[in-house]
Amino acid sequence: MSVKKVRVKVKKPEMGVSTAKQLAADAFFFIIGSALYAVSVNCFTAPNKIAPGGITGLATVANYLFGSPIGTTILILNIPLFVLSFIFLGRAFLLRTVIATVLSSVVIDLTAGVLPVYSGDKLLASLFAGVLSGAGLGLVFIRGGTTGGVDIIGRLLKLKFSHISMGSFMLVLDLIIVLVAGFAYRSIESVLYAIIVFYISSRAVNYILYGTTNNKMIQIVTEKGAEIAKAITSETTRGVTILPVKGAYTGKDKEMLICVTRANEVAIINRIVRSIDENPFVIVSQAGDVFGLGFKPHKGDAL
Repeated sequence: MSVKKVRVKVKKPEMGVSTAKQLAADAFFFIIGSALYAVSVNCFTAPNKIAPGGITGLATVANYLFGSPIGTTILILNIPLFVLSFIFLGRAFLLRTVIATVLSSVVIDLTAGVLPVYSGDKLLASLFAGVLSGAGLGLVFIRGGTTGGVDIIGRLLKLKFSHISMGSFMLVLDLIIVLVAGFAYRSIESVLYAIIVFYISSRAVNYILYGTTNNKMIQIVTEKGAEIAKAITSETTRGVTILPVKGAYTGKDKEMLICVTRANEVAIINRIVRSIDENPFVIVSQAGDVFGLGFKPHKGDAL
């Protein structure tokens, strides 16, 4: 018996309208966020010898000492972190981080020398720098991106020291960078103003993402519970609880995933869920006091 081989042409799925809108929204938020961040750096922090935390702080110090472009330096310092991120954190996390970092670095260099410089009261400079940088970063975070730097370092350290929260790593790294900058500027005032920028920026990011709240509980009803749970735990290091549920109207057996996370990770988790299940049922609610690994210690535990 002879068997005929038949070639079947399979059409590649075309990009849907919703995907195009999502990409357009990502680009819009990334561009506006990068512009606000560039204004913060070029108008307020760098001219006043204030180095905020993160890779931007190191780049600002390098610009002061050697005259190197801040944006280019940010990109160069992030390259080895991108490589480590690709190896240990995966491609999904890296893609948006690279896009946001490259875009913000380019905008910073393009606007350097073009934007007006504020050289008045350094306290005002710190306040406006914090608000603008926080707003810019918040717009990037809300679309699931990051600007690399200590965020990547914190995630990598979290893989080794899982009992310590990523926020703690990032705080320590930022403080070290601020102290190094103060030594380079030979000014304790620069350190104090940088701390103001860092604090205002972090508050602005939290406010833009989800108001004044920080802890969120996400409930996801889906038929792909195991796959989504695995993706969430591998990409965000957040734990997930899976409960069997049944739809009252359809009678179908499904699963409910419960995940408690920080506000700035909600957008990332939403994106992970939608990439696996196109039509999930997702509830995001405010979580008050959260006790356990990655959050507050249980009452009576040592802080």
